[in-house]
This record gives sequence, structure tokens and C-alpha cells, in this order.
Amino acid sequence: MRKPYNMRLVMLCAVLVASHATYAAEEMSEQQAIKSATAAAPKAVGDYATVVTFDSKGNMKTLRKGTNGFTCMPDNPGSPGTDPMCLDKNGWEWALAWMSKKNPQTGKIGFGYMLQGGSDASNDDPFATEPPKGHKWVDTGSHVMIFGAGTQMEGYPTTAKNPRVPYVMWGNTPYSHLMIPVQ
Repeated sequence: MRKPYNMRLVMLCAVLVASHATYAAEEMSEQQAIKSATAAAPKAVGDYATVVTFDSKGNMKTLRKGTNGFTCMPDNPGSPGTDPMCLDKNGWEWALAWMSKKNPQTGKIGFGYMLQGGSDASNDDPFATEPPKGHKWVDTGSHVMIFGAGTQMEGYPTTAKNPRVPYVMWGNTPYSHLMIPVQ
């Protein structure tokens, strides 16, 4: 499956992934990209996950077909941190909707790993390519994500003032998701 890809959309992840440049797979070898991508999840997940990357024209490329329903992407070189991600089937569908600027399906809970951490330009704008003037990148350490929980995230902070505790990213958008630090 080939989908257009814009680096700022992977900053989640951003897992991704979202950032300010088109992700160029040529920046790392396929083996380096697979190693980076699978480091996002526990070994038992990453070793059996599909691994995808994007070429300099924004086309998605499968580097390795997996068997466990997870899809992993390597580090986004356009962000200041290390941020590979690995998402289950529902999380991947959520990410594809985000990358296509379409609303994600409702009624599906997705799960994702970013065990290497992540850097995001904004906690409010899912398509920001750089932090707002006077702000810094949102750096979250090792974490997991829950997608599609909708209004069931009530009570969690909607700011990333302290990214060491659970918080909602992109809360007032269709792309809201719960960020849960694990270290």
C-alpha cells in the first residue's frame, strides 16, 4: 500500500510521529531502519512486526513484512529526539488517518509503543512542523500510547507541562491520544 507521506505527520508519534521535513529513507540503510524501528517496542513485538519507512518522495516502503499485526517506523531524523514507533493494527489505522488528514475511525482502541521516547513540535497541533514561537519541543521519554479512547480520557492533563506523567496529546482534535510514560 503506498500512501503520500509528509514528515510532519509522523511526529507522533509520533509515532510518531509529525516534523518539518520529508522523511528520507536514504538517510539510513534498510538494516539500520529496521533496527531503529523495532527498538520502539519490546523485542517480542518488534522482532515480528512489519517495518515501513518513507522514501524522499514521501512514498511508503515496506522493509520487512511482519506476522503479529504491529507496524513499526524508524526514528524521524527531522525531530530533535529519537522517536521510532510501533503500532498495533488499530493504532496503525489511526496513524494512516492522521497522515492523510482524515478523521480516524471511532469505536476502535489502538495501542502504540515509543520506548525510545519522542519529540513533538506541539501538544495541541497535530500538524505543527516546529514549536510555536517561545516554546520548546515536547520531549516525552519512553512511553506507550492509547488511541481512540475519545471522551474516556477525561481527568488526564491536556498539556505536556510534565511529560513524565500520563497526559492527553492533541486533545481538542480528532487525533487525541493518551501518552503514558513507562519510565
